[in-house]
Amino acid sequence: MDQTKSGALAGLRVIDLTQVMAGPFCTMLLADLGADVIKIEPPNGDSTRTMPGAVGTDSPSFNAVNRGKRSVVLDLKTAAGVDAVKALVRTADIVVENYRPGTLEKLGLGYAALSAINPRLIYASISGYGQTGPDRNKGGFDLVAQGVSGIMSVTGEPDGAPVKSGIPLTDLGAGMFATIGILAALEHRHKTGQGQQVDTSLLDAGVGLSVWESTQYFSGRGIPERLGSAHRMSAPYQAFRCADGYITIGGANDRSFHRICEVLGHPEWKEMPEFLTDGMRIRNREDLAARIEAITTTQPRAHWLQLFDANNIPCGPINDYAQVFQDPQVIARELVVDVTHPTLGAIKALGSPIKMSATPPDVRRRAPLLGEHTEEVLSRSKDRAETP
Repeated sequence: MDQTKSGALAGLRVIDLTQVMAGPFCTMLLADLGADVIKIEPPNGDSTRTMPGAVGTDSPSFNAVNRGKRSVVLDLKTAAGVDAVKALVRTADIVVENYRPGTLEKLGLGYAALSAINPRLIYASISGYGQTGPDRNKGGFDLVAQGVSGIMSVTGEPDGAPVKSGIPLTDLGAGMFATIGILAALEHRHKTGQGQQVDTSLLDAGVGLSVWESTQYFSGRGIPERLGSAHRMSAPYQAFRCADGYITIGGANDRSFHRICEVLGHPEWKEMPEFLTDGMRIRNREDLAARIEAITTTQPRAHWLQLFDANNIPCGPINDYAQVFQDPQVIARELVVDVTHPTLGAIKALGSPIKMSATPPDVRRRAPLLGEHTEEVLSRSKDRAETP
């Protein structure tokens, strides 16, 4: 695999001690941006290598969060494996790990031990509950974190059971927050020469993303409830039923709401006391939604989407993923790319949502085979260590 690196983070070396999703997503973002990411895998490989669709130790799931990295197989239960990681750390800029707190400390690979070897090291830890607090030693999964952080309490229909987000928000959120922390730590190191530890968790991510929900609670307006597709700060702002399915309509301010009233043929709604302000519309959300749906159900989705677009009213279809990846805008934004893999063959992968004019992310490098770069990386590390 071609390891020629370009990008904003070219020249930085990352030692990736992570598995599954949150950690690998973080290090993949760094690889996309040009960092040389060396993924340390156990002898059997990252567990995502055998997820559905796998061919041997290569799976679409592994490729989805490990592209552009180099794979080195080491057994961290052995002294040789630990020593090899320490040797790599001497020339590394960043270490990312997602073990339970205390696990790597017992192996001599915690922040204190590795920063003693390399004081400039940025050491990012991603865990279920964080490195501090009474629950620090608990294992963490996205499902559990979505429950503990409140996400499931506000997801789903008002009269339904709690539902998790269809996307693993706390896993991906923790990976992104860790990436932000790493980039900030790099800037601090640039100014001071000092490394530091970055600490985030699935729980932190779930709570940290609760912007509107925490605002409702902190301002004394009660415990946030499930609203289906509705918004707790604006109305009408939700999915509405049409004759052949659903669309979304975003009336997030008075101007948009007034346009909706005109298009639906009810300009008098603009002057009704119960709909006069956004706050009143939120209070009377169900009545307003019923009035709107009584009209939108008389025509198919295409009719309303065309009409709302023509009148500059934010709206859109509710796509399944087959429709998403056929959407001309998604294609134009290069949010799906083609990758060739020696085992899996031609596969499609997500493009980067980050667009940069001078140093664009490179997302077309495939994920590594298990242990593909062990000899290459370790031999070069040994050569550097022996150079006087």
